[in-house]
Amino acid sequence: MSLIARIFTWWNGQTLNTRFWTWRNGKKVGEDAEGNVFYQTADGKRRWVIYNGESEASRIGAEWNGWLHHTVDEPPTVAPLPRREWEMPHRPNETGTEAAYHPAGSLYRPAPVVRKDYDAWQPE
Repeated sequence: MSLIARIFTWWNGQTLNTRFWTWRNGKKVGEDAEGNVFYQTADGKRRWVIYNGESEASRIGAEWNGWLHHTVDEPPTVAPLPRREWEMPHRPNETGTEAAYHPAGSLYRPAPVVRKDYDAWQPE
């Protein structure tokens, strides 16, 4: 990424100011499956994430989200959340993408749904 892009585009990872702040004050705590890196200050009062790619908050799983918001004290690298067999893996918000959900009858659905539970009225 070019120097100009790093200075002015906060949505593509981190800017130079964030990089400098992290270098001076940050202590790396861990990394998630998406490659996002999590930091905190030496006293543990401030916690933040450096995204791997686009800055989209829904890309962070529940365990790291809880740690970022001080809901849990220990990061998932030290005390991982227990997983249940019925839990699905975390997925980011897919609204506005090709993988977005479109219910039956939606105009954005690629093929219309054929309903067989009623017959439309036809005049004789």
